[in-house]
Amino acid sequence: MSEVFISVDVETAGPIPGEYSLLSIGACAAFDDSVTFECFVKPINANFDPKALDVTGLTLDEMERVGLSPANAMEDFRRWIRKTTDRNGRPVFVGFNAAFDWSFVNYYFHRYLGENPFGFAALDIKSLYMGATGCAWGETRSSRIAAHLEPKLDGNHNALQDARYQAEMFRLLRSRV
Repeated sequence: MSEVFISVDVETAGPIPGEYSLLSIGACAAFDDSVTFECFVKPINANFDPKALDVTGLTLDEMERVGLSPANAMEDFRRWIRKTTDRNGRPVFVGFNAAFDWSFVNYYFHRYLGENPFGFAALDIKSLYMGATGCAWGETRSSRIAAHLEPKLDGNHNALQDARYQAEMFRLLRSRV
């Protein structure tokens, strides 16, 4: 099976899944960021960290109105992943600070669909950068990596825009290793 790298970013109502809601998912094929997925998700409860919502500009009320149910959102995402990877592809989750985004995506896939099409692992751009450059963990902030790789895009806490930005950083990093 060929590996199909998919850049994924999420926006949430707080730091951990289950206690806080996944609010939006953005994804793109890492080597063709015109192949995209984006959706808003209805909150699973009323818990939120004000700082998390301030960063995204999203509100729980807005997500309740425009979001998909978690089960429908994850089914749509799974369908998109399958279409993007084709029958012979194996999806590889790519994230920037993948541990955070992965935790929500993995939790929601398992809770609402019983499986995660990405399997049980994620590729973290921060870790890849650290390994490729030999830098210290503290030097893996997006601003430091961007200063080194010079991507054209920026992140702005819109899940799809951030997924595209991450994909560009991943491509630039892969081309230099």
